[in-house]
Amino acid sequence: MLYRCLLSVYLMLGALSPALAFDMTEDAIREAVHRGQADALALLERAVNINSGTMNTGGVTALGELFAEAFKDAGFDTRWTDGEAFGRGGHLVAEHGTQGPKVLLIGHLDTVFAKDSSFQRFSRIDEHHAAGPGITDMKGGDVIILYAAKALADAGVLDKLQLRVVLTGDEESRGRPLEVANAELIQAADWADIALGFEDGDGDPTTAVTARRSSSEWQLLVKGKPAHSSQIFREDIGFGAALETARILNAWREALSSIPNLTFNPGLVMAGTDLNHDGATTRGTVFGKNNVIAQSAIVTGGMRAISPEQIAHAESLMRKIAAENLTQTSAEVSFNHGYPPMAPSKGNDALLNHYSVISKELGYGPVKAVDPRRAGAADISFAASCVDAALDGLGLMGEGGHTVDEVADLRTLPQQTQRAAILLYRIANGEISFPTE
Repeated sequence: MLYRCLLSVYLMLGALSPALAFDMTEDAIREAVHRGQADALALLERAVNINSGTMNTGGVTALGELFAEAFKDAGFDTRWTDGEAFGRGGHLVAEHGTQGPKVLLIGHLDTVFAKDSSFQRFSRIDEHHAAGPGITDMKGGDVIILYAAKALADAGVLDKLQLRVVLTGDEESRGRPLEVANAELIQAADWADIALGFEDGDGDPTTAVTARRSSSEWQLLVKGKPAHSSQIFREDIGFGAALETARILNAWREALSSIPNLTFNPGLVMAGTDLNHDGATTRGTVFGKNNVIAQSAIVTGGMRAISPEQIAHAESLMRKIAAENLTQTSAEVSFNHGYPPMAPSKGNDALLNHYSVISKELGYGPVKAVDPRRAGAADISFAASCVDAALDGLGLMGEGGHTVDEVADLRTLPQQTQRAAILLYRIANGEISFPTE
C-alpha cells in the first residue's frame, strides 16, 4: 500500500513536471547504456568464445558461471539449477528487487553449435559487424538483459522493479521430461506480471514478437491387408496401407492448409511389407515388393499453430480424417506436444505499442509485430500464457542464425539496450497498462 501511495505521488509530480521527473532519468539511462558499451562488447566476446552447444553441458555451465559473476557484480542474487535431471547443462536464475512490478527477463545460454563445430570464435568483420557462434541467438540478448539492468542501477531506479532473469541451457534442444526442464521458467512466469524475451526475432530491429507458433510432433500408423497386387481394390482385400496413407495425407492437406498460421509437414514416410523405424534417430528401413500390397506404413511430422484452440481444432480434424478408412485398412494418429504457442493477446499488442513509442522517442523509428509465420517456438512460449503481457525479439540483431554465417549488427547493441531499459523504467513507474481480454 505504501508503495502504491508513493508511486501515485511520484506520477502526479511527473505529470506536473515531466522534464524533471522523467526526461532527466531517461537521459541518465541512455548515458549509462552508452558508457557501458565497451564493457558490454567485451562480455559478448568472452561469451561467444565459450562453446555452449546444447549437449556440451560443461560449456553451458561455464557460460552460466560467466553470466552469474556478471549479474552478481550488478547486485543480483544468482543460483544455478543443475540439468542432470533433464539431460542438459542447467539454467541460471538471477533476481533483484523486492518491490514494484514483477518482470521476467528470458534468455538462453545454449547454441546449436556442437563442441567440435568449426565455428568457434568471435571475430570482427568491420566497424559495425561481428561473427560468432550464438552471437545473436542469443548471447547478445543475454548481454542486453544485463546492461539494461545495469543502466537502471546507474540511474538509481533499479530498485523500483522486481526482476527475475532466467537463462535456460536447453532452448535449442529441450530437455526431457518437459515438466522438469521447464520448472524454473514456468515458476518464474507464474510469479511475474510481464515477460520479456531477448531472442533476436527475425533479425530486424524494426520488429518485435507478439505471437509465436507452437511446435508439436505427430505420428501416423497405418495398416492394410497384404495380398498379391493384382487383387487390390477387391472388397475383401482393400486398398492397402500405402494408398490409405496417401488418402489421409491429402485429406489433411485439403483440410488444414488454408487455416491461417497453421502448418503441418510430413517429414518421414515409409510404407511396405516390413518396416523398422527408429524414432530416436529418425531413420528406418523398409522392405516391399512391387507385386505385393503394402501391409504397413508410418509417417512422422510436425505441426505449428498459433493458439491452444487452433491445436485442438487441428487435432480433431486429423483424427476424424484418419478414422474414415478405406476398405480393409486402419489408421492411428498420435501427438507429442513440445513448445506451446505464444498466442496473440491484447496485452502483448499493448506492450508492443509502448515499446514502439519508446523506439520512436529514441529516434529509432516505430516497431511492428513480426508475422507469426516468421517466428519459431522459443522459451517465452512457456511463459506467455501466465502473464498479463509478453514481448519477445528484443535481443541483438543480425543474420545467419543457426549457421556458420551468423553475424551481428553491433549498432543494435546500444539501441536494443536503451529500448529495453526505458521500457523497464516505464513499467516501474506504472506508465504501462494493459487492456483486459
